[in-house]
Amino acid sequence: MAAEPSPPVAKWGDLGVRALSAAVLIPAVLADVWAGGIWFHLFVALIGILMAQEWVAIVHNGNPRQFALHAAGALCGALLPLDIGLAGGLAAIAVLSLLSILVARREQPDGPVWRYLGVPYVSLPPIALVVLRDDPACGAAAIVLVMLMVWAADTLAYFAGRIIGGPKLAPRISPKKTWAGLGGAMAGSALAALGTGLVLGLSGLWILLVVAALLALVEQGGDLFKSAMKRHYGVKDSGRLIPGHGGVIDRVDGLVAVATAAALIGALRAGIGHAGAGILVW
Repeated sequence: MAAEPSPPVAKWGDLGVRALSAAVLIPAVLADVWAGGIWFHLFVALIGILMAQEWVAIVHNGNPRQFALHAAGALCGALLPLDIGLAGGLAAIAVLSLLSILVARREQPDGPVWRYLGVPYVSLPPIALVVLRDDPACGAAAIVLVMLMVWAADTLAYFAGRIIGGPKLAPRISPKKTWAGLGGAMAGSALAALGTGLVLGLSGLWILLVVAALLALVEQGGDLFKSAMKRHYGVKDSGRLIPGHGGVIDRVDGLVAVATAAALIGALRAGIGHAGAGILVW
């Protein structure tokens, strides 16, 4: 006998809680982006530390030494560029990554590769976010663009996946993801870029739309990376901090991937000091 379709309540049961969480969090995040400066660096540091706590709880069974190394990496990524520059921050993260690997190998010599990825995962995105925001001319707009693209990609992927359904994107990693959802994510990211570009009067808008659609692939890749980690360790959510979304990693998995890619693109095009302009102006 064929399985009965999921009832509408089950299909959309988390929508209300997700929307309420977003309504509370988004204004606070945008206010911090607008404030910029040390306030944005501290906000990014907090996000990095919360990610570190969740990663270590899952991958390292809450090991306090690993948490100290991971949290220090997040702080280096968010705060060191203010004092000793980007190169100094990256050097500190490299040292902390090496120490984390040595501790992991000593305590579990034959463990999975996930043990070696945590410090870069919680440390490099903070650097990317502050590099984008610290662009004196376009920093706030660049961060808002990245966030809008990710939020729109998430939203349209959610609705496209549930309304259209169809073939699964990566059933072994994330059974709920569909190719329709991926298309929705690309459309959502492009629409967010279109709206931002029109409001700001940006040039090269068609190129920005293509870049935004491609960054949606990065966003979905970030989600799949997190899902693969959670599936390996048999956990449903990275944490319980955000109602309807799980933990912080569950909420920012796509954002940290897109921010890192956007900062790299922007820096390659316009230099570290103008990475925001490099991702906005084409």
